Amino acid sequence: MSVRSILFVAAGLALGSGPVAADMNFNRIASFATPRNMAEGEDTRRATSAEIIAASEDGMTLVYSDSPLGVIGLIDISDPSNPLPRGNVSVPGEPTAVSVIGNTAFVGVNTSASYDAPSGQVMAIDLTDGETLATCDLGGQPDSTAAAPDGSFIAVAIENERDEEAGDGRVPQLPGGYVALVDVVDGSLDCSRLVKADVTGLAEVAPQDPEPEFTDINRLGETVVTLQENNHVAVLDRQGKVIAHFSAGAVDLEAIDATDERAALIFDERQPGRLREPDAVQWIDDDHLAVANEGDMDGGARGWTIFDKHGEVVYEAGAAFEHAIIEAGHYPDKRSDAKGVEPEGMEFARFGGTPYVFLLAERASMVGVYDVSDPAAPVLKQLLPSGISPEGAIALPQRNLLVTANETDLVDEGGVRAHVMIYAYQDAPARYPTLTSAGADELIGWGALSGMVAGDDGLLYAVNDSFYAYQPRIFTIDPSTSPARIVAATDVTRAGRPAQKLDLEGITGDGSGGFYVVSEGRADRLIPHAIYHLDAQGEIRQEIAFPAELRAVAQRWAAEGITRVGNTLWIALQRPWQDDPEGRVKLLAYDLEDAQWRAVHYPLDSVTQGWVGLSEITAHGDWLYLIERDNQIGDAARIKQLTRVALGDLAPAPLGGELPVVDKQVVRDLVPDLAGYKGYVVDKVEGLAITADGTAWIVTDNDGVDDSSGETFLWSIGTLESGT
Repeated sequence: MSVRSILFVAAGLALGSGPVAADMNFNRIASFATPRNMAEGEDTRRATSAEIIAASEDGMTLVYSDSPLGVIGLIDISDPSNPLPRGNVSVPGEPTAVSVIGNTAFVGVNTSASYDAPSGQVMAIDLTDGETLATCDLGGQPDSTAAAPDGSFIAVAIENERDEEAGDGRVPQLPGGYVALVDVVDGSLDCSRLVKADVTGLAEVAPQDPEPEFTDINRLGETVVTLQENNHVAVLDRQGKVIAHFSAGAVDLEAIDATDERAALIFDERQPGRLREPDAVQWIDDDHLAVANEGDMDGGARGWTIFDKHGEVVYEAGAAFEHAIIEAGHYPDKRSDAKGVEPEGMEFARFGGTPYVFLLAERASMVGVYDVSDPAAPVLKQLLPSGISPEGAIALPQRNLLVTANETDLVDEGGVRAHVMIYAYQDAPARYPTLTSAGADELIGWGALSGMVAGDDGLLYAVNDSFYAYQPRIFTIDPSTSPARIVAATDVTRAGRPAQKLDLEGITGDGSGGFYVVSEGRADRLIPHAIYHLDAQGEIRQEIAFPAELRAVAQRWAAEGITRVGNTLWIALQRPWQDDPEGRVKLLAYDLEDAQWRAVHYPLDSVTQGWVGLSEITAHGDWLYLIERDNQIGDAARIKQLTRVALGDLAPAPLGGELPVVDKQVVRDLVPDLAGYKGYVVDKVEGLAITADGTAWIVTDNDGVDDSSGETFLWSIGTLESGT
């Protein structure tokens, strides 16, 4: 039988399992990396970004602000599933925001020489040819822009932002900001009709330093502006007169993680009276507005709020939005003491008659989609995966599209680049998340899944790695639903307490209801190279240390998977150790009866960029299946593959001598599977579980949402044959 024929009961990429009903949902259909807009010959290793995004009136061209490059970028989305670069247009300073009326982009540009001498301008740029139509001096530093629904004017929030290194980073720091209202005539700016609306003296925190942050305009021509550091909101009429203003107030947060020191997902803290300090604001009708409570100096309510325009709270999310993100595996644990998931951006639009608020969680890299048909009782319909740090969004209901701009560019870290991501509103099941803990008996946070095994009960069991150093866990997953569900989390314990000094990278059953797990050792963190035998409750019953002859040649990249074949535990090491020939890595065999260690060599594919190693090993039928991958992301990814080695051909030899080299067969290229999620190809394909009927499940590691979009993909590739 050919290798190709061992896979697939059903053709195509299986993104989930179980019965699904067609419904209107947003699904990602394409991504665009911002370096694609650089001209031929430019240094694409320079930092770039997509921050605030807008679109032409016909919805065929996207335009985003790119602060690091000092440009606005243009994308052709005539075919939204295949976005094409239209290049960059330089501006004389730092572009901070962009809005579009018709085919003209109105760009806020910061030209400030210092915090003490803020300056800026708003430019009108023709999207057809990139020509500047007009420029108005704003007299201060612009932070955001908004276009009136009727196209008659734009509003610019002049923040004159504070210096976080001066005066303990506190307000007031003069000069104070204001709101600029500029008429738009014949598709351009009329600078002679620029009004500077005074919003000083409104707030109690720093009345002379309002620091306007974000603005939006309703159909009545009323402009709402958030004064973030002042925890205040103001509403202006068409002439710039303040017609309403109010404190954004505070909220009591319950069941949150507010401590960064513990590397664990424990949601047992509370923050009473937490100031909202709103960032983005959107009108949802002419009488109600929504704010994203990012926080800045003293606040950050980690959620969002709907007010009427006189300041009455109509709806408060509390910690509910963050809890939904926790269940989806996107909680950024390292940000626990600093605003949590950090709601910042926001968009509003009607699709198919339904009013939606799109709430961007910057640090969780997710978008919450809320049905706000009843402003007093919004319903969370979906959580969408985004690139790293979504900053801006634009809805195009006339084309059934939503677009996000994701600002983080990890070029210096060799990681993923900044992206624009496109979603279609379609009559189809939601394709993300692929795994959630929603519906469990308790709030279960999870992430950094590193190894997986199938149980005899049809369930999957996965472990997390040392990102959660104080909370090693086994997660019980029911894959029969779509998305798959984490139904329980079992702590790995020593003497009844969460175990420390573990970096769990693999798990396998012991045949009696317990597990063997393997820890990737790391000398600089005092983590030993070892196998641990756990009972069904996760308690460590035995530690099997690697022998001295292995420890003597160990490298940082060590055990990445474990599987049991009868009385033998097979362990995959990630990369070559000091005594391995180039391009070969050990598969270790530990005999549970005679306690002897033996090994074979596995031949790795070669690459011209980065490295290649193993990240999982799973026995099924007559084979050992392995995941072999490179460490590259996005377009640079080359090797993410499932391979197999025949058990009958394995003849492990004693350590210290020459080791036999196994023959491997490539079973499946996983790059197309990963590309099928229409984001960027992630690097860490980490877990493989094969059920008794041969159904193979694969999972990725989201690095604990640290320099990562947080996306976890759990999917089935169909059925593997058990025999030859």
